[in-house]
Amino acid sequence: MQLTSSHPRTRPIAAGHLRAFEAVARHLNFRAAAEELSLTQSAVSRQIQALEDEVGTALFLRHTRAVELTSAGSQLLRASSMALERIDAAVRQIRQSAGRKAVAITTWASFASMWLIPRLEAFQRDHPDIDIRIDATDAAVDLATSDVDLALRYAVPQAMPASAHRLFGEQLTPVASPWLLKTHPIQSIDDLSRCALIEAGDAHRTRHLEWLTWQRWLDTFGTPAPVSGKRGGRHAPAKLSPQRWMYFNYANQIVQAALTGQGVALARLPLVAESLASGALVEPLPHTRLDSPLVYWLLVAPRSAQRPEVKAFCDWLLLQAAATREAIGDVPDPDTLDDMD
Repeated sequence: MQLTSSHPRTRPIAAGHLRAFEAVARHLNFRAAAEELSLTQSAVSRQIQALEDEVGTALFLRHTRAVELTSAGSQLLRASSMALERIDAAVRQIRQSAGRKAVAITTWASFASMWLIPRLEAFQRDHPDIDIRIDATDAAVDLATSDVDLALRYAVPQAMPASAHRLFGEQLTPVASPWLLKTHPIQSIDDLSRCALIEAGDAHRTRHLEWLTWQRWLDTFGTPAPVSGKRGGRHAPAKLSPQRWMYFNYANQIVQAALTGQGVALARLPLVAESLASGALVEPLPHTRLDSPLVYWLLVAPRSAQRPEVKAFCDWLLLQAAATREAIGDVPDPDTLDDMD
């Protein structure tokens, strides 16, 4: 179907039918869209027909058992899905502000479980009227369109916008349980060969995360092995042959394995500072901390920055970050500072 007119339409379209259009375009099925919208299939069909009349061209190609978007339909979907997402986010924000005070935070699972959640009780004790919602996912969230107020990120400084607040930097250090060290004392790097070594399983495949690997640590602190048959002082990268290797995808899994005595982990110091302070973990080689370029950040959604509950949470979070910086001896590069306090 191709709708034509000698006088192209110029008035804006009515927005009422866009929801039906977006549902049909997403499912490519009128029946599925009707079920989602709690409408009859004929009602959805009439809304799409009315929208095509307003736009002035067909948005779908109708086949016997399926539909597909026309080029015009694809163009409208790109614009309408983004607009509807922003509208839905605004409505959620309005409903939220009309009811209980709440702060929505997005972060990744390991940071939530190892650093943020153990500290939350103190905030909730001081602010019992503020609800906290944590979305722990690795998926990127657009603070401009979502209903999330704060994002906690882990990235190199050049990947962050100027508005990001630096929480603390990072060092990597070997850690083990005191029970493991009783049976396998570690006084030098060579002693690590008698233990299982634990590291991030996907670090070798991800840019910057190679800093989380034992090989990077060994390149700094290990003794290089001579290259066979070569003279003139040339050396190969330092090598270590442990009892076995253990790989995990998440920092909390790595630390949990170390806590239960399964091996020596190369841990992120900010995430294990509490365990080291309590004695649950021990740092057997404290003079071999490796500085990492990765930094922990706070980003605030512009639309949320002036809400009192968001301000209260940010103030509390920055105080917690200051305590972590002190605990790990974090002295940041002045070029990466951003009004931390």
